[in-house]
Amino acid sequence: MSGAWKTKYGKRRVKNEPPTLEDAIFAARGLTDDFQQQVEVAASLMGKPEDEVRAAMLKSGQAKKQLTLVQPTTGRSQRTVVVERITTRRSLDKRRFGS
Repeated sequence: MSGAWKTKYGKRRVKNEPPTLEDAIFAARGLTDDFQQQVEVAASLMGKPEDEVRAAMLKSGQAKKQLTLVQPTTGRSQRTVVVERITTRRSLDKRRFGS
């Protein structure tokens, strides 16, 4: 579909805004843990050369930080708790509402 088209409500346009470099780096880090693959993904999202994106990723300083998850170890097994909220159906009294 092109950038603008007509509808019965008037002319409609699509705003095409490429992601910022920070957005592309954030998305690439969420997709993979390999640094080289992150550079390739961010470069393809931005349409920029890989060297420029690699320099920006190294400059941001977050390339070396890794997310570590620590789960507490206890003697008990973990339990799953399911909480459901059930609303009651009340019948409406017609006499209460303005008769």
